[in-house]
Amino acid sequence: MELLVDTHTHTVASGHAYSTVRENAILAKELGMEAICCTDHGPALRNGAVDFIVTVLPAAPDVMEGIRVFNGAETNIVDFEGGIDIPDKFMRFTDFGIASMHDIVIEPGTKEQNTNAMLGALANKYIDVIGHPGNPHYDIDRETLVKDVKKRGKLIELNNHSFIYRKGSEPNCKDFLTLCKKHDVRITVSSDAHICYRVGAFDMVREALKEAEFPQELIVSRNLETFSGYIEERKNRLKG
Repeated sequence: MELLVDTHTHTVASGHAYSTVRENAILAKELGMEAICCTDHGPALRNGAVDFIVTVLPAAPDVMEGIRVFNGAETNIVDFEGGIDIPDKFMRFTDFGIASMHDIVIEPGTKEQNTNAMLGALANKYIDVIGHPGNPHYDIDRETLVKDVKKRGKLIELNNHSFIYRKGSEPNCKDFLTLCKKHDVRITVSSDAHICYRVGAFDMVREALKEAEFPQELIVSRNLETFSGYIEERKNRLKG
């Protein structure tokens, strides 16, 4: 299965990651990949990047070491209304936006509260996907989330890191695949790499995709052409 774009990677700017953008690009090139999204954590996560860091990467080359590098952010959901920690005046510089719930930032609420927080974040025009939504720490109504993603023309993230480090995520992630297949909802596959050697590490997600017989045409991150198509959709959506 072709998976040539990694839409969730971190650099030293996140405060708890170990590699630079260039190092991530070098490893992606060695793996035969085509693109990565640089999505460092927002400031609400302890030692995360300053909120205006997303204004800096656009000054760098779009292509590094032969890899297309998209400017993104992993914002933190800070309340149960779906507020995020990077304001729109900076998010407008991004190519791709992730909103995630981290227990260091926000303790889990009820199923309804957690679901509302994710729905609220998705309502932000700059947010494309909820990060690691299969995390069992946050009980949510997965079908409601998938339907909302469908309505907004956005994406569900399958996060390989969750299968390994967020114990209990696997059945939830597999349920997302079933629901996305049922509702014809597109997904993106990510490593959530915090060191360059994990960029493009999709082994667990690959197995889940195979097991679910998931349609490749619903995976926007399968190559640069399909992901760029989504980015063009995003630009048009932002234009109104």
